[in-house]
Amino acid sequence: MQDIAEQLNAWHAAGRSFAVASVVSVSGSAPRDPGAALAVDTEGEAVGSVSGGCVEGAVYELCQEVLASGEPVLHRFGFSDEDAFAVGLTCGGIIDVFVQRVVPGASDGLDAALAFIRSGSPVALLRAVSGPEPLLGASLAVTADTHHGTLGLPALEQAAVLQARAMLDSGRTGQFTLTQDGRPCDPSTGTDLVAFFVESHVPAPRMIVFGAIDFAAAVARIGGFLGYHVTVCDARPVFATQRRFPTADQVVVDWPHRYLDAETAAGRIDGRTALCVLTHDAKFDLPLLERALRMPLGFVGAMGSRRTHQERLDRLREAGLTEVELARLRSPIGLDLGARTPEETAVAVAAEITAHRRGGTCLPLSAHGGPIHHDHPIRAEDLPRRIA
Repeated sequence: MQDIAEQLNAWHAAGRSFAVASVVSVSGSAPRDPGAALAVDTEGEAVGSVSGGCVEGAVYELCQEVLASGEPVLHRFGFSDEDAFAVGLTCGGIIDVFVQRVVPGASDGLDAALAFIRSGSPVALLRAVSGPEPLLGASLAVTADTHHGTLGLPALEQAAVLQARAMLDSGRTGQFTLTQDGRPCDPSTGTDLVAFFVESHVPAPRMIVFGAIDFAAAVARIGGFLGYHVTVCDARPVFATQRRFPTADQVVVDWPHRYLDAETAAGRIDGRTALCVLTHDAKFDLPLLERALRMPLGFVGAMGSRRTHQERLDRLREAGLTEVELARLRSPIGLDLGARTPEETAVAVAAEITAHRRGGTCLPLSAHGGPIHHDHPIRAEDLPRRIA
């Protein structure tokens, strides 16, 4: 819902009802992740996408049906080759789509969630997507210290809020299942269960690019394209200017290690943060990496030749870093794409960050038989014995 939130808030502010179809579960080569959404208002206008085109028409029709009936629907779309005109995912995956009508003022949980999203405040939107009819579609807006809306069952509500808050804290979107008295359980263990879907809406992950060089400008551009909030930091004011980095969200003049210390103390660094150290100047890099490699960051990469990398490792060992900590450093930064230009290098850097974040193998898709979309690294048995 994050990518269509602006339009949903506009409809909501205008008092216009709409239906939201959200992907709540995926398997196989499904084209979109949980949280992808398509919304349709009472005038028939549509925004967003749940499948990249495979089943958009069918989901649009479901939205119109839910707008008319007011009854939420959980529907599964999968691959079907029995009927050439059957509605299914041509890629062979399976997605579960939950469709719910939103009427402004009718749900404290949904109203509050949209308000928090509009303001940019972190919030988890929790919805019951399967279970007894009175609970189906019940929604809560959960923040770090409170929640809005109710499920009507105190024990279930308390347990669901705690789980949603934990998911918000880590920025995760996904499902969990509870019994009606709030106990966690396996979805296959019985019928007296409630499945919840949580969408965590948190600020964009940060990418901090250290070193105001031409490569940094290209990395900053592609970082923004990937959805990161991008900061460029350099101690040299003649280079660290907004004019040189127009696509960066922020340009900071400061010593890299000092800036990292300040951002850490302010609570603006977390496990999703990616650091790209591009200065390849020891007086900047070493104090920075000595701190960064001891932190639970999402990615730490540094530019430099292999000789520079070895010398850097030796200096960091002298500073007391362990082999485990040094293993967190991705250097030389980027995948081997044969890159030459700053733009090609930025693609290589972005590819490595994405592969590290998503568990990719960095192999061509044509070189293995594993899944195209996956949440975990591809199994060894899916890899080829040899790549020519």
